[in-house]
Amino acid sequence: MSKGTQSLAAARIQSLLDANSFVEIGKAVTARSTDFNLTEEKAPSDGVITGYGVIDGSLVYVYSQDASVLGGTVGEMHAGKISKIYDLAMKTGAPVIGLVDCGGMRLQEATDALEAFGGIYLKQVQASGVIPQITGIFGNCGGGMAIVPALTDFTFVEADKGRMFVNTPNALAGNNIEKCDTAEAKFQSEETGLIDGIGTEAEILGKIRQLVSLLPSNYEDNDSYVECTDDLNRVCEDIAGCTGDTGIALSRIADNGAFFETKADYARDMVTGFLRLNGATVGAVANRSEIYDSEGNKTQVSDGTLSARGARKAADFVKFCDAFEIPVLTLTNVTGFKATVCSEKMMAKSVGELAAAFASATVPKVNVIIGKAYGTAYIAMNSRSIGADLVYAWESAEIGTMDASLAAKILNPGSDAAVLKEQAARYQELQNNVSSAAARGYVDTVIAPADTRKYVIGAFELLYAKKEELPSRKHGTI
Repeated sequence: MSKGTQSLAAARIQSLLDANSFVEIGKAVTARSTDFNLTEEKAPSDGVITGYGVIDGSLVYVYSQDASVLGGTVGEMHAGKISKIYDLAMKTGAPVIGLVDCGGMRLQEATDALEAFGGIYLKQVQASGVIPQITGIFGNCGGGMAIVPALTDFTFVEADKGRMFVNTPNALAGNNIEKCDTAEAKFQSEETGLIDGIGTEAEILGKIRQLVSLLPSNYEDNDSYVECTDDLNRVCEDIAGCTGDTGIALSRIADNGAFFETKADYARDMVTGFLRLNGATVGAVANRSEIYDSEGNKTQVSDGTLSARGARKAADFVKFCDAFEIPVLTLTNVTGFKATVCSEKMMAKSVGELAAAFASATVPKVNVIIGKAYGTAYIAMNSRSIGADLVYAWESAEIGTMDASLAAKILNPGSDAAVLKEQAARYQELQNNVSSAAARGYVDTVIAPADTRKYVIGAFELLYAKKEELPSRKHGTI
């Protein structure tokens, strides 16, 4: 076994955890199968280092796979060590972090490996909603191993060497790796909805540390609070210009401007991520129609509609927040549903999942309408009618069934341009005006954009002790 490669698996753990905090478990474990002369090959730790340590003082459990041992394959004892870590994590209420560099299932161990692999899946499912689960992929993560990140809450991939796939690119009919590398980090990040970020190894380990510091250790103990050093009444002077790129808007609202975006490259019409408000972690969901780079250049523009991918991305995020008692803030600016053949295939199903996620969530839910809120796309975005506890709207917001000009055309067929313009203005005043929605109680307070931070902080303070019970059942089916 190469010392350099062995140290790589250990070095990832050392870089991830607080200095000198790692305690290894199961160091003496090795493969026990004797088939195919397997005993003649050295298999220290059976190819995976497991143990526990701390990140910013919080307990976490970690496993790091070693690709230099039997190709990084998962055998019976290898899988058993990972399952053991999960058992301990669930008993003590601490997150599990997997650092993956794996050659797949160990063929020499056949059904023993297969059975043990299934054991990992079982532990992951049992841990879902109990403790946070995070995966970092630094080499291969293929075949059955690719299901592991699908069963965790957050996944990050090393941009150059990280590869995730169920089937290799060349195994896909009509494809090859040169034509479309479906295993590469960029493809997985943009197309699958499983990847929360890509970058260098150091960047990924840094993101995992940052994410762990934002999350509660388990579903019962929200220990992610920190003392707020920002002004609770800080005015967000330039937030009114951020209605397009709500990732920027959320950073304006957040304590000290810090917003951690999840699944940033997937379904970019929807923003999801975490921020702190008065020191407490809050999950954020927001529509997005513009994207700016770090230099302030506009790099992408969309039509402001809700896509099927965006709806599903948001639904999954809300479910996570609700499972771990993390309040949810929504910034709504949506004109309707994306109208493409591709999106239409999953639109109703995905929007149904989004509406169900918000309606089922019992955590504090606050919605701020920052632009247009049209039709049932708005309803699905944490509206009052599906359970938002408090709804605010900027003074410039528009709330209604559709754009006033389109409504005028439908209500006045065959009318000339002058009549349509007059009727559109009348419809805008009577139906789409934010004051009309507020008069009916659909909006609690109309606010100035600059006051958004202090209003949402106040809202979550008010809702801190919220208790809500859903109808008795085993579980929903949506």
